[in-house]
Amino acid sequence: MTTTDLTKRADLSRHGRGTGALRTRRPDYVDYLPPCNDACPAGENIQAWLALAQAGDFEAAWRELVINNPLPSIHGRVCYHPCESACNRIHTDSEVSIHAVERYLGDLALEKDWQFQKPLTQTGKKVLVVGAGPSGLSASYHLAKMGHDVEIREAGPVAGGMIHFGIPAYRMPRDELQAEISRIENLGVKITLNHRVADVLQEKEAGGFDAVFVAVGAHISKKIDIPNRDAGKILDAVSFLSQAKEGEAPRLGRRVAIYGGGNTAMDAARTAKRLGAEPMIIYRRDRSSMPAHDFEADEALEEGVRINWLRTIKEIDKSTFKVEVMELDENGRPQPTGEIEELEADSLILALGQDTDTGFLESVPGIEFEWDHTVIVDDNMMTGHEGIFAGGDMVPSERSVTIAVGHGKHAARHIDAFLHGAKYERGPRNAIIGHENLHLWYRTHAPQVEQERLPVVEREGFDEVMQNLSEADALFEARRCLSCGNCFECDGCYGACPQDAIIKLGPGKKYKFDFDKCTGCAVCMEQCPCHAIEMIDEPGIQEEVSS
Repeated sequence: MTTTDLTKRADLSRHGRGTGALRTRRPDYVDYLPPCNDACPAGENIQAWLALAQAGDFEAAWRELVINNPLPSIHGRVCYHPCESACNRIHTDSEVSIHAVERYLGDLALEKDWQFQKPLTQTGKKVLVVGAGPSGLSASYHLAKMGHDVEIREAGPVAGGMIHFGIPAYRMPRDELQAEISRIENLGVKITLNHRVADVLQEKEAGGFDAVFVAVGAHISKKIDIPNRDAGKILDAVSFLSQAKEGEAPRLGRRVAIYGGGNTAMDAARTAKRLGAEPMIIYRRDRSSMPAHDFEADEALEEGVRINWLRTIKEIDKSTFKVEVMELDENGRPQPTGEIEELEADSLILALGQDTDTGFLESVPGIEFEWDHTVIVDDNMMTGHEGIFAGGDMVPSERSVTIAVGHGKHAARHIDAFLHGAKYERGPRNAIIGHENLHLWYRTHAPQVEQERLPVVEREGFDEVMQNLSEADALFEARRCLSCGNCFECDGCYGACPQDAIIKLGPGKKYKFDFDKCTGCAVCMEQCPCHAIEMIDEPGIQEEVSS
């Protein structure tokens, strides 16, 4: 063997053990995007704040959470938690109850009076936010944290938008709602109530604002023409819920029909029940096709609400409702059968969806609208008029509190960039880690903690139905998180490596590989429960072997 051959073999041995097979692949610590984070419309780093919560550092968990969402007490109650539908733990036993831990953190923050940290410097820029709903509140919070001077102008007598006017107190208590809004005000955001903005450009110029974010919610109920003769009281659901909240609910009579199958219809029916009426929902599709979430229908049914599936109102004659029986075609669309039934009701609540009043923007040069009057925005969430941005219910999108809050955060980033003469560019996202890539050698059956609910017999008033977790249950639930795709320092790789090639760097610093010892056997990757290790091609090994 020549000296050159000996030197080459010595060089190759540094890529693996000195004898035996040559290492062609090496382990690498990686980070993936957990599916819960990916599914959150508000862009929360759920895995990060769950990790802090499971360590018992609740304030740090709350502060990590509010980096992206300033309203955790609200979201823990009213968000429909798509993060949980995406949770990989579903394939083990049941999803992590993320919303319940979020509510626990949010309520604890209110109890402990944790406040947002104010920015150290101010930019001198002023931003006008039109609308104090979830999108406007979110944008204002993020803009204020960036050092901008922010003022919200709200047409209504209170802040909160549809959270306040459209969600009953048994789901969203008003004290917690107001407390989270007040904390945003404590950050320096000014909220002016009973101030309807009719001329955006005039308000922008008069107030010396450098940019505007318009976030007017969907408060206008959709209408439908129903032939009627001397019909009883007909109300729209949003007005009814708002009046009931204010203690000025209209007299409905004993029997109340609610027309629609969304969450607002369920809320209207359950509210009518609490006001002493006998509510029945009329909906033209079946349960599997209803827009309302399943648990909303479950709670309505257990409270005594009657639901008439596959029915549509054809005519009202005083208190007699003529409804046609529908059937679903092969595409799942309801089709008339010609069969007519009669139902009796003293009043009708229409819950057919809401529209946004964007008419006040029609005179603004450059702003364009979709067929449904929603405002067209570009990738920067800016309308066709420079400096005027829009988000929430008034732009083409799905509608929910969490989506609106996400819009507010993203709009704030784009507005901040605009104010600095730049353009916000979203950074790259890691690949999503699926459950099939996890190696759960420690898999144990630990189903989620079920939140206690107010017994049905006690749901006569507007006391909150869903109860909070205890500290012990919040800890348990947080610890059910699998930390999908990201190292949580379980020491699994450290204990499994047969060559002692894993070096511990200390708490919070994770590990590194000693490649003078590593053989590339992949035991570390195969046992890593969260798949935070990948095997990658050995750098340059193919070239060295071929030479």
